Amino acid sequence: MNVVKSLVTIRALAALLLGSVLAATTAVASSPGTAAPDFTLKSSSGDNLRLSDYRGEVVMINFWASWCAPCRQEMPLLDELYKEYQPLGFTILGVNVEEDSSQARKMLGDIPVSFPVLFDNSSKVSKLYDVVAMPSTVLVDRDGNIRYLHQGYKPGYEETYQAQVRALIRE
Repeated sequence: MNVVKSLVTIRALAALLLGSVLAATTAVASSPGTAAPDFTLKSSSGDNLRLSDYRGEVVMINFWASWCAPCRQEMPLLDELYKEYQPLGFTILGVNVEEDSSQARKMLGDIPVSFPVLFDNSSKVSKLYDVVAMPSTVLVDRDGNIRYLHQGYKPGYEETYQAQVRALIRE
């Protein structure tokens, strides 16, 4: 009987340990200081774009949705940031998280942007980056490491983005 209890205890501990390791791995996937998980998504122009193709540039990954009012407010400000710093090796990848991209395309007709917009219809990239708030913004350095993570948007955040982009460009 003690052997059975010991086996049950060992299995429970192993399951708990494995769960902790998996949870830690998931949490680390989108944490500052870790490598940005690579992904490929279809863009609004129809091309497949891959994050690793932008290695050597500072990349802002902005997760957004058409139903998100702060996203709508933030988009033109991000476009200004993109236009100003793109010549210095900066890009923005706007990742729409909606299953049906028709509303996102309509929004882009109303609020056009010049940076690439990608569609994460299956939410695989959103899950990879542990996106829990709209919008969510990840800044990746030239070496492909996550440096900053922002959840949500309030007026004035663009000043923080600009300071962080400038610092990363200078590195």
